[in-house]
Amino acid sequence: MKRGRLFVITAPSGAGKTSLVNALLGSEPNLRLSVSHTTRPRRPTESDSREYHFVSVPQFQALIAEGQFLEHARVFDNFYGTSGAFVAAQLHAGHDVLLEIDWSGARQVRAALPACVSIFILPPSRAALAERLAKRATDSPQVIARRLHDAAADMSHYGEFDYVIVNDDFEHALGDLRRILAGAGEELKSHRPELKPLLAELLASP
Repeated sequence: MKRGRLFVITAPSGAGKTSLVNALLGSEPNLRLSVSHTTRPRRPTESDSREYHFVSVPQFQALIAEGQFLEHARVFDNFYGTSGAFVAAQLHAGHDVLLEIDWSGARQVRAALPACVSIFILPPSRAALAERLAKRATDSPQVIARRLHDAAADMSHYGEFDYVIVNDDFEHALGDLRRILAGAGEELKSHRPELKPLLAELLASP
């Protein structure tokens, strides 16, 4: 049986990563999403083991001590981690696996599994990012302000990834993702020159 491939997707909050991932999962029957463990409180619309495996901080620390995570990171005030056993089992069974994680977790995965394919998703502008965060209505104004403040730091790591997708038009961005999963998308490499003006705007000091 052909071994599956591991895809790592990262983006700042509000770039549309989760919506793209959900659409991708709905159209790629061989693709499996790795559901992360987190210490973040569960939101009313979420279910345990669907969006996340919700655990306490002591439980999370015990999993770290047992070596259960392929990667783990602290994001804002919460911990997130990827089950190494789940990823290994799915890849061995021939399924492609998708990790939706932050840049520091992606760095850990690349170090452990260099053959993975890493993708960074950017918003089309800083204004669009702020608007998307405000429309979600799941975070307080203070949390939104902090996410915006930290977004530039997150986006500065785009060059560590194999590919960069700009989520300006949803269907176009989804098509870009599908091309990468199909082994194409050379025009989407992270160091392509046409990204420079956008990155200058996204990474500029507020």
